[in-house]
Amino acid sequence: MIGIADIEAAARLVEGHVVRTPTVPSPGLSELLGAPVTAKLELLQRTGSFKARGAAAKLLSLSEAERAAGVVAVSGGNHGIALAVMAAALDVKATVVMPRTAPARSIRLAEAAGASVRLTDGMDSAFELVPRLRDEGLTLVHPFDDPVVIAGQGTVGLELAEDADDLTDVIVSIGGGGLIAGVAAALRARRPGVRVWGVETAGAQAMSEALAAGGPLPVAVSSIVTTLSAPSVSRLTYDHAAALVEEVLVVPDREAVRGSLEFAEHAKVWTEPAAGCLLPAARQVLDRVGGGARIGLVVCGGNVTHQEIAGWTERFGLG
Repeated sequence: MIGIADIEAAARLVEGHVVRTPTVPSPGLSELLGAPVTAKLELLQRTGSFKARGAAAKLLSLSEAERAAGVVAVSGGNHGIALAVMAAALDVKATVVMPRTAPARSIRLAEAAGASVRLTDGMDSAFELVPRLRDEGLTLVHPFDDPVVIAGQGTVGLELAEDADDLTDVIVSIGGGGLIAGVAAALRARRPGVRVWGVETAGAQAMSEALAAGGPLPVAVSSIVTTLSAPSVSRLTYDHAAALVEEVLVVPDREAVRGSLEFAEHAKVWTEPAAGCLLPAARQVLDRVGGGARIGLVVCGGNVTHQEIAGWTERFGLG
């Protein structure tokens, strides 16, 4: 299990390389949900998502020989962008493996940062390619199955604990589970009374299905939310969620997109659906815990184009 000392060490490591993002009350979201809401704006992080933290922590922890040989990552979008940008900043050669379904913008940004991008037919085949690249001498920077990466993501929770000390419930999106593992570990140590909730989109239910089954297992991925679409969680992230997370909620893609529209209208924040799903989840949390809740939202990323949002808005009849 990742401890607070690991997260504090990661915070010292990445200081000056990543942004300490704002933690702000949102009057608009508070009015919308009928409860006080505080937002941790990780979409203002370098590369537009929290992923820069874990990528930076891992890259900075490598030996000189490992950095000279280069690194490889598998990504549905944000992790690949983060690794490409942070590797370029640290003069490390990066290869990013992405499914062809990854957002075109994510592929362009990874390439623009100087990474070598390898495209595969799906996320399963993306993960299958990695062992061959590791055999060529590249160091894997896993998006979630890595203690150093999780500790890096946990710096989000460390800052949240320092900047918002009156929260009762914090809601975190789940793909492979690295973010929620790190945030939950930080909050358990610094704010042990805070409940941590996870949220997935239907068709990207790797953690909720793992919790139901008693351990990680492969899942069918069909959600439009590619940045949450891990083919399975890891034993490491599963163990953290099983021990530290109140419940993992599942919301439909349509409601995740509606959430992105609500963030734009009520919070004046442009989010991807991986963060938009926080709002329908918050409604479920409020139904469960009743009055007196003070909600914290980890707004994980904003890497989405207006064309994508417009297309989903039309598809789901949300206009």
